[in-house]
Amino acid sequence: MRLIGVDVGERRIGLAVSDPLGTIASPLRVIDRRESDDPIAEILNETAILDAEGIVVGMPFTLRGEMGPAAQRIDEFVTELRERAGVPVHTIDERMTTATAERDMIGDGVSREERRQSIDKVAAALILQGYLNGIALRNPPDDQRPDDPTEYDDEAI
Repeated sequence: MRLIGVDVGERRIGLAVSDPLGTIASPLRVIDRRESDDPIAEILNETAILDAEGIVVGMPFTLRGEMGPAAQRIDEFVTELRERAGVPVHTIDERMTTATAERDMIGDGVSREERRQSIDKVAAALILQGYLNGIALRNPPDDQRPDDPTEYDDEAI
């Protein structure tokens, strides 16, 4: 199941895509909100081109797990995205993904200019990978399932 990951920022929106099996997320592209008349249309266009079955948007909750001003803005964005999308739109807590992406890129020796141009799509890939990992935890392969089905919490994550 292919999914699109979205990291919504005030200036840029990072996009990522999973492989067709829904196991690995990869950075896709960045939408510059100042240059786009309709960033939601661009997200939906990528979704259609890649035949994605869903969209995962990161919600930047505060460190206390509350919905601050940034999360409220993104919640409005998600509401419009859901109204226009022909596929399910999921949200996931994305606290610290941009900082993690930047730290990883610095560790990999990526230049400041390259980081600036790609940080948002790398953060989107981290968001999407977190979602995919959560699905994998809830739905392990048959040979790794416990004998007692009550050991699963399908509402986890």
